[in-house]
Amino acid sequence: MVIGIIGENCSGKSTLADEIKKKIGAEIITGKDYLRMAKSESEAKALFQKKMENAVNGDNLIYVISDREHLELLPAGAKKILVSADLDTIKERFKARLHGNLPAPVELMLVKKHGMFDNEPVDFKYDGVNGNAYMLCESLEVN
Repeated sequence: MVIGIIGENCSGKSTLADEIKKKIGAEIITGKDYLRMAKSESEAKALFQKKMENAVNGDNLIYVISDREHLELLPAGAKKILVSADLDTIKERFKARLHGNLPAPVELMLVKKHGMFDNEPVDFKYDGVNGNAYMLCESLEVN
């Protein structure tokens, strides 16, 4: 099974991916990590897409996505989960990542990107603040 976990920075995607991994056993690939699969970007992308296509009915693979351009890499048959959090929570989490400092340009970027995935067709919506990962795993109908 391929699971695409989609959401903004600091919405809770990685935390959810870790919880799903514990429950079903899965490889997690984040963002452009697939580039490590080959020397050229095009070859790495092709290898990654093949790997995901093979995983649709095989091993469990989680792809964590925070950039719109990566949505097109998900194969047909992938389960898509939108993880969301309110803007204040995202700002606080990002601020913590930056050791207590949230520069104005970064805050502006977070505001601009907030809600960017809200209209994407997904199989599940997950609250990255109060969601229950266990219940979501039960709904995934894992292999």
